[in-house]
Amino acid sequence: MGVRLLDVLMQQLDTLRYEPSDKRIRGVLGDEAVIDSERALLVWEPKRVVPTWAVPAADVHATIDAGDQTGPDAVEPPRLGDLPVYDPSVPFSVHTTEGEPVILRGGQGGRADGFRASDPELKDYVILDYAGFDAWYEEDERASSHPRDPFHSIDIVHSSRHVRAEVDGLLVADSTRPCLLFEPPLPVRYYLPAEDVRMDLLAPSDTRTACAYKGEAHYLSHAGRPDVAWTYPSPLRPAAAITDMIAFFNEGVDLTVDGTRLERPVTPWSAR
Repeated sequence: MGVRLLDVLMQQLDTLRYEPSDKRIRGVLGDEAVIDSERALLVWEPKRVVPTWAVPAADVHATIDAGDQTGPDAVEPPRLGDLPVYDPSVPFSVHTTEGEPVILRGGQGGRADGFRASDPELKDYVILDYAGFDAWYEEDERASSHPRDPFHSIDIVHSSRHVRAEVDGLLVADSTRPCLLFEPPLPVRYYLPAEDVRMDLLAPSDTRTACAYKGEAHYLSHAGRPDVAWTYPSPLRPAAAITDMIAFFNEGVDLTVDGTRLERPVTPWSAR
């Protein structure tokens, strides 16, 4: 009997996963590269959907001290469909595998959190709090948000589908020239030319988020509905096709594609 590949991958969500990388990885605190490794691993703790870096302790050029053993209480995780998942909104300090928290202290006073997992496959490695560092480099390129998952990609295609977006019953976009962005297991995102969007009904928001695959997103609000849409003014290379196009959250806006209204998906961006 055949199996759906995505189902196989998602069945491993509750396990501690890792994958070696051939990249040279550097992590900076202040002006000091306290991480410099060509032996890094990508590590996903159970329920985590994006990875972080782990490096051998010998590649940590900082003092490694014991951290807070208590940690925060467990959090109510967001969901992806029927599955509870830990996305980047869940702090690094919430751990889902056995181990010991540590603190990295640089010579210039910078500090970041780390974690030594008890799993023998990660012996002598320190898992690193990506957000706790001032900068990351993969080879000589500045990286952001989180490490890119080698088993995750985005696929952008031009389309002639008829896409309409309504906010509380008010039509705010109508286009037959969208770009469709596929990023499983997330729902399809429909990026529309700004000329096909009622920009007079949207106001720029101060909200910014970073994506390791697309870059920095700028958000747009509608009346009393904050951050109903977003755009990438200066996307990363893989997402150049959606520059300045507008996407609406399927989770909170009514999208109709070729006459069929889409169901609102359950993702970490759904209202909690």
